[in-house]
Amino acid sequence: MLYLYFVLLTGSVLLLVAGIVEQRRHYAGLHSIPSRVLVNGIRGKSSITRLCAGALRGGGLVTVAKTTGTAARFIHPDATEEPVYRKFGIANVVEQIGIVRRAATYRPDALVIECMAVMPALQEVNQSKLIRSTIGVLCNVREDHLAEMGPTLDDVARSLCRSMPEGGICVTAEKDRFHILQEEADARDCQLVYADPETVTDEELRGFSWFTFKENVAIALVVAELLGVERSVALQGMYDAPPDPGVLSVERYVAPEGKRLAFANVFAANDPESTLMNINQLLDLGAIHRPLNVVINCRPDRVERNGQMGEIIPDLQPDHVFVIGHPAKSAIDAIPAEWRDRAIDLGGERRSAEEFMPLLIERLSADSSLVAIGNIHGQGEELLEYLAELPADESATADAARPSATPTPAQPARLDPYASYPMAYEERYQASRTQEIPVVHIPAQPSGPYADAGYAAPDPYQQVPYADPAEQAWQYADDPYGHSPYPRADGRGQPPRS
Repeated sequence: MLYLYFVLLTGSVLLLVAGIVEQRRHYAGLHSIPSRVLVNGIRGKSSITRLCAGALRGGGLVTVAKTTGTAARFIHPDATEEPVYRKFGIANVVEQIGIVRRAATYRPDALVIECMAVMPALQEVNQSKLIRSTIGVLCNVREDHLAEMGPTLDDVARSLCRSMPEGGICVTAEKDRFHILQEEADARDCQLVYADPETVTDEELRGFSWFTFKENVAIALVVAELLGVERSVALQGMYDAPPDPGVLSVERYVAPEGKRLAFANVFAANDPESTLMNINQLLDLGAIHRPLNVVINCRPDRVERNGQMGEIIPDLQPDHVFVIGHPAKSAIDAIPAEWRDRAIDLGGERRSAEEFMPLLIERLSADSSLVAIGNIHGQGEELLEYLAELPADESATADAARPSATPTPAQPARLDPYASYPMAYEERYQASRTQEIPVVHIPAQPSGPYADAGYAAPDPYQQVPYADPAEQAWQYADDPYGHSPYPRADGRGQPPRS
C-alpha cells in the first residue's frame, strides 16, 4: 500500500512540474508576439479575423491568423492556409496552446485569432490564460447561444465582455448595447473604441470580390489603424485576403425539367438578425430574386434556433418554406399561423437528399431563388452536396463572361464548400503551396458580386430597417423529443408570449 501511495505522489509531482513547464513555455510564446488580437462576438468572427489579418499583412506586418468558424484554418504569414485537424473532430479551447506555439515560430508582429469559447467561464480562461490579447474585438451581440450566455441579449453582451483585455483596447461595431460594453470595459480598465460602419464608403466596399458588410470592414480598419497601418494599404490587404469558406455566396443551377435556380447559402448566419441582414442585402443587390423560397434545416440540439428561423418567415415573405432536419416541428410551430400553410415538412433524421430534394425541386417555379437558413450540419450538408451535383446555369453568367474594359481582379481558387472537409482542406493547402497568390489591383469600376447591381438609388448598402426582436420573458424548453416549446393554437405547448 505504501508503494501505491509513493507512485501516486510521484505521478502527481511529475504532472505538476509538466504543467508548470508547459505554462511557462506558453507564456514565453505569447510574449514573443507583440500584438495579439482576439476576435469575439456572435456573428462574423471568421470574416473579421481574415479581414484583420489581411489588413495587417497589407501594412507589411508579419501576421499569423487562425479561424474557427465553418472550417477551422491556420493562416500563415504569406496568406496560405491549412486546416486545423482535431482528434475525433471535437473542438477544444486547449488547441489554442498549440496554435500559439506554432505561430511563435514565425516570430510574427501580430497574431489574429478567433475566440472559440461559448461558455462565459471558458471565454475568460481563453483571454486571461490562453491568448492574453492586447487588442480585443467584440463584433456584435445577437440572439444565439442563449442557453449558455443568455437568457437576454444584455446577458449575452456581458458574457462576451469576458474576453476584453484588462488594461488593453477593445474594438466593437455594436451600437444597441454599447452602453453595456462601456460599463464592462471601464470595470476592466479597457479602452472601448467604436468602429463606425458609416466611415466605410460604398466605393471601398465594392472593391471586394465577395460579399461582406461595412461593420466587418470598419472593425478591421480600426484594428489596422491601432497597429500603425494606413487605411489605403489596409484596404488593399483586405481585398487580397482569401474569403472564408462560409462566406455568403450565391450559386446558380439548372434543376430537373430545366428549372433555373439561384441558391444562396446563408447557413453561416444562423441567428435571425444576421439572416435577415444577409438575405435583404442579396435581394437589394439583385443576386437573388422573387419568387423566393426558404429551406430551414433543424437540429435536435438547437431547438431554440430552429424556432427563431421559423419566426422570421413573415419578414422574408417566401412562396414556400421547406423544413428539413429534426425536429422539423420546432420550426414549423414557430411560424406565425397565417404563414404556416406555406410550410412543407421534408424532415426526418434518416431521410437522404435523394429522397427530399426531388420533392423540394418539384414545387419550385421555372425561375426562382432558394435560400438555406438555420444549421448546416446534418441534412443541410446533404442538401449542399446534392445541389453541387446539378449542372451550373451558364446563361446566368453569360454577361459576366463578356470581356469588359475593366479587368476582373485575380483571386486565388476558392475552396469547394461542398467537398468533404478533409479533401477540401488538402486541395486548398496543396494549391497554396504551388501557386503564388496574385496581387489584386482594384479596378475603377465594381466587379465580382457587386458588378451587376448598378448602385442606383436606393443605396443597397443602407442599413436594412427591421424591428428589434422583443425580449422574451419565457424560456424555450430545449427538449427535441418532448412537447413543442412553441405556442400552439390548440392550447398545448408553452403559454403564448405577452
